[in-house]
Amino acid sequence: MKKKLYVIGMGPGEAGLMCKRAAEVLAACDTIIGYTVYVNLLKESYPGKEFLTTPMTQEAKRCEMAFEEAAKGKQVAMVCSGDAGVYGMSGLMLEIGETYPDIEVEVIPGITAALSGGAVLGAPLTHDFAVVSLSDRLTPWEKIEKRLELAAEADFSICIYNPSSKGRPDYLKRACDILLRVLPPERICGTVENIGREGEAAKLYTLQELREAQVNMFTTVFIGNSMTKEINGRMVTPRGYRIG
Repeated sequence: MKKKLYVIGMGPGEAGLMCKRAAEVLAACDTIIGYTVYVNLLKESYPGKEFLTTPMTQEAKRCEMAFEEAAKGKQVAMVCSGDAGVYGMSGLMLEIGETYPDIEVEVIPGITAALSGGAVLGAPLTHDFAVVSLSDRLTPWEKIEKRLELAAEADFSICIYNPSSKGRPDYLKRACDILLRVLPPERICGTVENIGREGEAAKLYTLQELREAQVNMFTTVFIGNSMTKEINGRMVTPRGYRIG
């Protein structure tokens, strides 16, 4: 019988925003593995578990660790924030899993930041939208720039992940400059920081104002499309339904 390894999207961090299946599997697991920041969010809710972590940039090592622990017969969960298939670990886990044919991988979905952050702001993604990460650690900046420009030209609402870090303090400003080639400076935008965790904060901007906004790796950014508007302090992108 094959051993089994779980890849779990834990949502934004709040227990109430984790799907029931994910919570049940974590409760049944012996070992929980992940990036240090995300694993620390789970320790209080799952006492008595074995917790193994690696820092950022050691994703492949983390995956190998998970397979090695599962090979010992342990019930193992690899956790990611949001959804494991959206800038998460499920793809890498399935790639590395080719070398562990006796271990089955099950992916359990979670709520990604585009959805949980969108709910905080209101309804910015009700119509077609694109999601773009500004991290150029694995994607060349030239490709990121092209994706931003084409998404703007196609009038997508745009959700931006990883807008800034210590090593990339000006990347959101650079992204806004690209978008301003296509979009008007008054285009409605929004940010949500620390979604579902202590310190959660949301704010609306124009695109020109967003260019100067202070953000970090725990901020998700939303750019409206041509129909997006502010309604009672909320960011709303209409789908086009008839009203009345």
